[in-house]
Amino acid sequence: MNTRLDSETSGIPHQDPELPPDTKGPHSRRLGLVAVIVTFGGLLFGYDTGVVNGALDPLTDDLGLTALTEGIVVSNLIFGAAFGAMIGGVLSDRHGRRHNILLLSLVFMLGTLGCVLSPSWQVLALFRFILGLAVGGASATVPVYLAEIAPVERRGSIVTRNEVMIVTGQFAAFVINAVIFNLWGETDGIWRLMLLVALLPAIGLFIGMLRLPESPRWLVAQGREDEALAVLSQVRTPERAHAEMAEVHRLAEEERVAKTAGRVDLGVRWVRVLILIGAGLGFCQQFTGINSVMYYGTQLLGDAGFSGDSAIIANTLNGAFSVIGIAVGVSVINRLKRRTMLLGGFALTTTFHLLVGLSALLMPEGTAKAWFILVFVVLFVFSMQATIGPLVWLILSEMFPLKIRSLAIGISIFVLWMANALVALGFPPIVKAMGISNTFFAFAAFGVLALLFIATCVPETKGRSLEELEDDFRTRYSAPTPLREEGSTP
Repeated sequence: MNTRLDSETSGIPHQDPELPPDTKGPHSRRLGLVAVIVTFGGLLFGYDTGVVNGALDPLTDDLGLTALTEGIVVSNLIFGAAFGAMIGGVLSDRHGRRHNILLLSLVFMLGTLGCVLSPSWQVLALFRFILGLAVGGASATVPVYLAEIAPVERRGSIVTRNEVMIVTGQFAAFVINAVIFNLWGETDGIWRLMLLVALLPAIGLFIGMLRLPESPRWLVAQGREDEALAVLSQVRTPERAHAEMAEVHRLAEEERVAKTAGRVDLGVRWVRVLILIGAGLGFCQQFTGINSVMYYGTQLLGDAGFSGDSAIIANTLNGAFSVIGIAVGVSVINRLKRRTMLLGGFALTTTFHLLVGLSALLMPEGTAKAWFILVFVVLFVFSMQATIGPLVWLILSEMFPLKIRSLAIGISIFVLWMANALVALGFPPIVKAMGISNTFFAFAAFGVLALLFIATCVPETKGRSLEELEDDFRTRYSAPTPLREEGSTP
């Protein structure tokens, strides 16, 4: 999941009709190489959030974790990511996308080495927080860099590669954990080797970014137009590069306007309501419990009845179906209405929550129970990643008017990260206290509330301009008194 969206990643793109077509050539290969290197940030995001899934059992044995300290160690990365996303966005705007990604690669290295060498869970939790700063910073910077360097007609597909790399990183973590555990499962401190693997893509990201250019749009915003044209000339035909400079100017101006939202906007009732709806979407996405599976899937399957070796291998199915799910979702997302697809997604995830809970509650202990729970958990992951996962990000990118976009998306994504962290922190002690069945029944209850929220509050954004959405929200949620003006305070 990325955590920073602006007008350039919106589902309502703008393109100058006079731009020459984006033809194939050496510049296309150069752009593809840029996308591969930059999305190592997404790969690290996925690996670092997913690796703890298989590392937690040996880590618990080695450092003596309880259910509460397990939650602290896992969730500290997410709390760090919430702040890293905010800090990363500011640093990216101030010093440049490339500079920020280089800095983040060093923080990834520092955080990884600190985690690997940690002598206690307290030190590990500290370095997990530092690692989270890099994860959040990458989520705020990588999609923006990709959107700003990609041609407008390929922008969606190129930015989406980062989402694919995130779930691929999680899947890779599950597979690597399984391989390491089955080869050296009896070795002391094996979890350190699992965490150490993340050092390789961090080094690759640093070395690769040294050879990549800065974002042309950021350069234009800094008045460095000759440098921006030189960058565009590397990833476009010469004719297209010159023609596109006007488009880059327009987008840079949109970014400047988007940052003008101030406290006065929060005095407008419909703006507050719209921001609350965005924050609610982020909260609902995370309280499906998707990341309880991505962070604790091996432990969940162990509690369901799989042995240690079998649980860590079975957990790779969650990673595989996560990748398949997002691939399916991306392929159909522009064919269906957003709101309808979102309602269908929550209906499916809530159904599978109930089926997991009923299987855990009613079936006798044994292999059949373990397999039923695995199948329903895998179907839940697939349904989530094919619908709710990408849809929430897309709706957030489409629903906010330009003048409040930066502020509103920042608040919505901060709420999303904090909800993610609360699930990560609370899942181990809640499962210990309530069991698998009641925990998933609670997720199902949240799912029912989410369905009611979406049905009554969330707008349909497909095929509607930002101006149409703004007029709709003004009409529905403006204060009823005619004496209340938009610029007034409550």
